[in-house]
Amino acid sequence: MGDVTPAERQFSQVEAVRYIADVLSRENVSQDNAHCVATALVNAEIDGQKGHGFSRVASYALQARSGKVAGHAVPQAHQNGAAMLRIDAANGFAFPAIDLAIERLIGLCAETGVAAAGITRSHHCGQLGAHVERLADAGCVAIMFANAPKAMAPWGGNAALFGTNPIAFATPRQDGKPPLVIDMSLSKVARGKVMAAAKAGEDIPEGWALSASGGPTTNPKAALSGSMVPAGDAKGAALALMVEILSATLIGANHSYNATSFFDTEGDPPGVGQFIIAIDARRVGGSGFTGRLETLIAAMLGQDGTRLPGEKRLKNRAQCRANGFAVAPHLIAEIDGLAQ
Repeated sequence: MGDVTPAERQFSQVEAVRYIADVLSRENVSQDNAHCVATALVNAEIDGQKGHGFSRVASYALQARSGKVAGHAVPQAHQNGAAMLRIDAANGFAFPAIDLAIERLIGLCAETGVAAAGITRSHHCGQLGAHVERLADAGCVAIMFANAPKAMAPWGGNAALFGTNPIAFATPRQDGKPPLVIDMSLSKVARGKVMAAAKAGEDIPEGWALSASGGPTTNPKAALSGSMVPAGDAKGAALALMVEILSATLIGANHSYNATSFFDTEGDPPGVGQFIIAIDARRVGGSGFTGRLETLIAAMLGQDGTRLPGEKRLKNRAQCRANGFAVAPHLIAEIDGLAQ
């Protein structure tokens, strides 16, 4: 009898977190870390960031199995001065270290108005918007930078040097409105979308990536062995350099060109970095800040055809609460196949 391909599978949020956490726990990951990672991946899937969701489970599990990621790592925080944290992720998953950074930053901001955290010896940090959104929920304006293994050439160059080096921003709003969240890769699209297309056997649009020979490609596997096209051409490449300096050079994390892949078990831990700045909105902006923000947003939305960034995630979350969400058969097959 041949292998049976599973059907698309429906999950609630709670069921999905349990499913992924159980997979990771079988691969030498502590229960606390497994739950933390699973929560981040499921939230990304629900928000529509599928390149940071279920498509990452198998590679995460295999890296924990091989020891490339320390599944039992416990991040450590050290405070430098009044408002700077250094977080050592200890070559574990990024999410427990980010949780620790957010928890500590909220307290520091209440005392100092502005605080920052640099995370080193880290790993893939998923959708950055979700992290800064939590700070905005606590009353902070926040911005986050992260580097990643090399995938993008400097402008005018022909070899990958920088990662896709995402940035994200979030701010609280007035009257209990959800935070405004802006989350973007500095490549035209996040590399995780290319990986997700490769797993699904789908082509990618021309203009996303270049092959190893430097020509445009619609083949996601050729793109993964080549380089990503920067958003905004030279401007995007310059921003990637800025993010590289903040999230690696400044805090002592591995540069993108020294980091090993997030996707396979080869080599040492990636050792990348993340840098988070949190600003207490009320202490710095005063009681009128959110009112001024709403005036700005109203002026923007007063133009036909405009919308706020990140609105789709709110619709996806509401739909998940009502109906759950589905995961593609090839991902279920890949994840369930780990047990074999």
